[in-house]
This record gives sequence, structure tokens and C-alpha cells, in this order.
Amino acid sequence: MFIKVKVHAGQKRAKLVQKKPDTFEIWVIAPAEQGRANDETRQTLAAHLGCEAKKLFLIKGATMPAKIFELKE
Repeated sequence: MFIKVKVHAGQKRAKLVQKKPDTFEIWVIAPAEQGRANDETRQTLAAHLGCEAKKLFLIKGATMPAKIFELKE
């Protein structure tokens, strides 16, 4: 299952909004440096989906706000 995410890094508050069943917009506190925002995004998304973070893989967009994650069972 592929999940599309738009990330806003370096925000004052963390927030998650589900736009469609496979599309999310996430605001994270971590800055977009050294993968910190990607890690926080993965943790936030995993908590929302009720799965382990290690099952979410960043497929595309490591250095961009628009990302695609794959959820592997």
C-alpha cells in the first residue's frame, strides 16, 4: 500500500490531517535536517495507522515536502 504525504517541517506544533484514505498532510516539529523530519513523519504516520514504524518505507521524496511511503506487511 502506497501512502502520499505532504510534510511541513520545523513547525511549532505537530498535526496530522487525513485528506483521503491514502493521502495525509503532516506538520512536524523536527527540522528538515539530517532526516529528522522524515523520522518524525514516519513515527507520526505509524502511530496514526496503528502499525510499527519499521514497516513504513520512504520510497520517494527524501529531500522534498511531497513524499511517498510504502506500508509493507
